[in-house]
Amino acid sequence: MPDQSTSGISEEFVSGNSPPLPHLILTVPREQLGEFFIILQQGFTLTARVGGSLQELLCEQLGLSREYVTERITTLFLNGKAIDNLESAIVTDGATVALSAAMPGLVGATMRRGGYYAAMRGAITYQTGDSGTTGGYGTVRIKLFNLLLSELGPDFLQRGIMLPAPMLNAFLKARSTPFWETCGVNGTPIGTRPAQAGTGLPACGMVSLTVQFKEQP
Repeated sequence: MPDQSTSGISEEFVSGNSPPLPHLILTVPREQLGEFFIILQQGFTLTARVGGSLQELLCEQLGLSREYVTERITTLFLNGKAIDNLESAIVTDGATVALSAAMPGLVGATMRRGGYYAAMRGAITYQTGDSGTTGGYGTVRIKLFNLLLSELGPDFLQRGIMLPAPMLNAFLKARSTPFWETCGVNGTPIGTRPAQAGTGLPACGMVSLTVQFKEQP
């Protein structure tokens, strides 16, 4: 995992001015991080200042260093459009931002920011003016892929993320007994699979999830 000075996630970006949501805290061994990759890939929601550039979002709000963004996050999508210039890409309320380290093969080379094959993308390349600009606070959906899952995922999960309640309920119900044997829920050890995983969470709306990682003895 990168040093915090390189890729640490700022508290403001996660909390913003959002009203309290139903909140679930899971405590798991760090070895269980991979269980949460499906959430990180499908996308989770954070509160953020919107109307600024993608560069501002990543570096000033998210707290990632410019070096990390330049060297590690080589492929970026904003609302399904590949990004070459982070300064001109504007993040609006409800935007989806997908982040990836370098991907292999021709597809990876084509999608890479500013790469030799970028011209082959055609209509899926972001163009300045694709989105309107509205300032203030809003929400942004983040998706992580490949190496960024293990590098940035823990910080996001520990700071707290927002998810649709059905998505979190489905995730909990799909976890196996071995997962629950090492998991604590809201500070209480479980020791076995709950009869109804997700009990107490609403059936709809947004919920907040925080994952605390513990080291195995």
